[in-house]
Amino acid sequence: MGAIWAARDFCLFFLLLNSRQSAALAEIRDPCADGSDGCHIDAICQTTQGSYKCTCKAGFKGDGHHCEDTDECDLDYNGGCVHECNNIPGNYRCTCYDGFNLAHDGHNCLDVDECKFNNGGCQHTCVNTMGSYECRCKEGFFLSDNQHTCIHRSVEGLNCMNKEHGCAHICRETPKGGVACECRPGFELARNHRGCILTCNHGNGGCQHTCEDTENGPICRCHARYTLQPDKKSCVERDEATADSSNPNATAFAEADKRVKRRLLMETCAVNNGGCDCTCKDTSTGVRCSCPVGFTLQPDGKTCKDIDECELHNGGCDHSCRNTIGSFECNCRKGFKLLTDERACQDVDECFFERTCDHTCVNSPGAFQCLCNKGYTMYGLAHCGDINECSVNNGGCEQGCENLLGGFECFCRPGYRLHWNRKDCVEDDSLPPAQPPSKPTLNCSKQEGGDRCFLTCQSQVHISSGTEDSYTVTCGLPLPCMADAQRNLSGSLCSGPEIAGVPRIKTTATFRSGAAKCNLKRTEEKLKESLNSAHSDSRSLFTENVQFSYVSLRCTSSGQRARSRHGRRAGEDDGSSITAEFELDVNLEEVTESCDLSCVRRRSEKRLRKTIRTLRKSINREQFHLRFAGSAYEISRSPGQLSGTGELPGQCAAGQVPVGRKCVSCGAGTYFDGDQGRCVLCPAGMYQDEEGQMSCEICPGPEGREISKVVGARNMSECGGQCPPGQYSSDGFIPCLPCPLGTYQPEVGRTTCFPCGGSLVTKRSAAVTFQECETKVQCSPGHYYNTSTHRCIRCPIGTYQGEFGQNYCVSCPGNTTTDFDGSTNIMQCKDRHCGGELGDFTGYIESPNYPGNYPANVECTWIINPPAKRRILIVVPEIFLPIEDECGDYLVMRKSSLVNSVTTYETCQTYERPIAFTSRSKRLWIQFKSNEGNSGKGFQVPYVTYDEDYQELIEDIVRDGRLYASENHQEILKDKKLMKALFDVLAHPQNFFNYTAQESREMFPKSFIRFLRSKVLRFLRP
Repeated sequence: MGAIWAARDFCLFFLLLNSRQSAALAEIRDPCADGSDGCHIDAICQTTQGSYKCTCKAGFKGDGHHCEDTDECDLDYNGGCVHECNNIPGNYRCTCYDGFNLAHDGHNCLDVDECKFNNGGCQHTCVNTMGSYECRCKEGFFLSDNQHTCIHRSVEGLNCMNKEHGCAHICRETPKGGVACECRPGFELARNHRGCILTCNHGNGGCQHTCEDTENGPICRCHARYTLQPDKKSCVERDEATADSSNPNATAFAEADKRVKRRLLMETCAVNNGGCDCTCKDTSTGVRCSCPVGFTLQPDGKTCKDIDECELHNGGCDHSCRNTIGSFECNCRKGFKLLTDERACQDVDECFFERTCDHTCVNSPGAFQCLCNKGYTMYGLAHCGDINECSVNNGGCEQGCENLLGGFECFCRPGYRLHWNRKDCVEDDSLPPAQPPSKPTLNCSKQEGGDRCFLTCQSQVHISSGTEDSYTVTCGLPLPCMADAQRNLSGSLCSGPEIAGVPRIKTTATFRSGAAKCNLKRTEEKLKESLNSAHSDSRSLFTENVQFSYVSLRCTSSGQRARSRHGRRAGEDDGSSITAEFELDVNLEEVTESCDLSCVRRRSEKRLRKTIRTLRKSINREQFHLRFAGSAYEISRSPGQLSGTGELPGQCAAGQVPVGRKCVSCGAGTYFDGDQGRCVLCPAGMYQDEEGQMSCEICPGPEGREISKVVGARNMSECGGQCPPGQYSSDGFIPCLPCPLGTYQPEVGRTTCFPCGGSLVTKRSAAVTFQECETKVQCSPGHYYNTSTHRCIRCPIGTYQGEFGQNYCVSCPGNTTTDFDGSTNIMQCKDRHCGGELGDFTGYIESPNYPGNYPANVECTWIINPPAKRRILIVVPEIFLPIEDECGDYLVMRKSSLVNSVTTYETCQTYERPIAFTSRSKRLWIQFKSNEGNSGKGFQVPYVTYDEDYQELIEDIVRDGRLYASENHQEILKDKKLMKALFDVLAHPQNFFNYTAQESREMFPKSFIRFLRSKVLRFLRP
């Protein structure tokens, strides 16, 4: 019953908000209502009899007509904060230095034991210290420069590999063969130039509260309410310290004296509560003390002691239990949230939001993983960018390389053509032409008074799934445009010297498929029989019979278009559209004396236009089908068909099989067998390098001889019988020869080897990588070896290199670039685009490249301008800005770009604790700026606009420290799914009814519901 009442209270909150607006009394004109009062922006206007009065809001001071922020940090000893006090408009909050966590009281700072998590990152031993920690090594090892890993100690000479170098922290070898010592940040080099002296800049100097640097090292002091412990580092409250230092014998005598006096005076509850800590009751034998729930009465009969509920069965908590005074609190590990019973923890599905990952998001208990499609790579932790394969050893191409979205293509100079391995180039007459693959064929026939068309693909079929209700099917091979090829203005013809003999027509058309939605499913048996009979009839029955060289069909459901701001679809014309690309070779056999090549081309284009008209009619009538892998498929189905075909719920798309409650694509090396209804391995002599496919491709093989073949080949190089890396042959198949000295080959099935260049030689034949070439210098990561100058060159901006001794730099993926040259990791490739979506009701702002580190020297500006009579609520879940730059990176929110305009929020530091606040102005100008110094993860800050009638309620909620005191409340403000639901109802109160009672019960813990209920009741109280 408790959960039901809690859910009712939560429902009451939003119902009352909605009803208050609809049941408002008739509007009475007064200065407070029409805005003609003279109250300050940070004051509350209250209507009185025939007038009004202005009162400054909590956290501000003044006469109401002029209000200024009260700087709590100037009062009561730094606002009571033992480390840093940060004043914010109308409030303040305490923060702690690195290495400390804010205590439950919101003011004191407690040391973080870094060694509890992943051993502090130490390879051997981790030792916790006040405000920091240090790593130590076992006997025979010494600590490396990174202060975490351990290195075997050398016994030869005085160098940095020998522990006898004497450096306390970091050792550097000098050009003359000696050593020079350096210290970690926060330490100073001692006068002997070997030791390191701790300063207050590292772990607060080992002090819990205040640290002061002196010539002899740091001196610790405590906040006014605390006293320094004998260890000269930690601090305790004065009352507690006094109790600890009292004489036990004196305490015992005092307690005995009190018992004697009680017997003599016969204590009553009327005098000093009978000496009881809590509840006192008079009885015939004296007073009787009792304790509330969560406490137990001590043997003295007076004192109440807190019960540590966590000692018994972990307090019933799923994860961790934290004892509090008179109670306890369950907390969940990162990636989980506390359920409404305040005991159980549930996994947070980070993949709930479409923008979590660019491509594919895979949720797992307590975590998630972003995956990129083939031909793309990860950057910024969640984003996918196209790989420029041509930047890595020219893509392995012998001659030319052209990068494409999601892939690349090699091309050859005139007089050469591509080998079967698609990378080497051979002379046109050096090898007989390979058997061309079967071309995709479109057949149309008149059936039941209309045109019925089907496209047959027997090879080179590729299926890729997009978003929900969308997919792309390609069949055949597109004609690549080479580097020296030419395109006409329409892009319809791609011709160059190497393909001038085979002109090709290329066109694009878009078709509508009525009310049907994209749904690539196998056809029913009756339809398959109809298609088979049509296909077996004479060609004379076909109204269209066209062989294309390449066809691409991209189906997109119209329902995937924009939605209205209330979450409903913006349009009602559900259906699907198909964007088709056709490539058709001009038949040179039709060229005659009376009709030259241009004439034949015009005839072919005319026939193609007629074919497209017929195809359009067929698609409009939903009479167009695909045929491949021995089965026929419908490209779309109407909602009636989807519900009436007897399909099982959750039936998977083509190339997928059901696994549990999810559809999983058949992996590389397999294909979906329609007859067996499962994924099967590609047979020997075939391969499949894509997921979710319906057939396998034929492996290449040598002419006139058999080679060993592999089952389940995942790419062409796994087909078998090909030359391994470091070897080559005239056709790429065994028998093979080793690459001669001075050359190398990292790939299989190649006909040549790459020269090292610059007259470099290799240590052995059959070299596999350029790193085996004997260069004159060894290039470190961030550099590449120039074979002309024989020097190491820093990788230019926009590239990186993470390995030693390479002769190239890798281009950054997509539209990313690096901050500086000499980059060593793909994570240094960053998107400089300022992120976010700004709406009238909800939206968010985001630092560039989030959640990866933001780039240097970037400036972003956003403006939130809500509709009339709406105010802005901002939630900052967490923000990561490095403090080492002395506010070089900052985020500011104010009324306008003018420096002296009303400021709502400004920070240049990292805060992992969330905070919520309302805008001090109706319009917000937001700016983020970074310098060229250190970078950080940045931020993703959501906002919502709400009816200004609720301004007083919202401010009362976000200013209450109880909203942030509980770790569970903090996690609510960080939970994107919960905040989306809250923002949805705040922006549109009527949307509350979209959430079921069960959803409401599962959303929030009881403590949060009780907190909101008290605020709402006070707001509605007359």
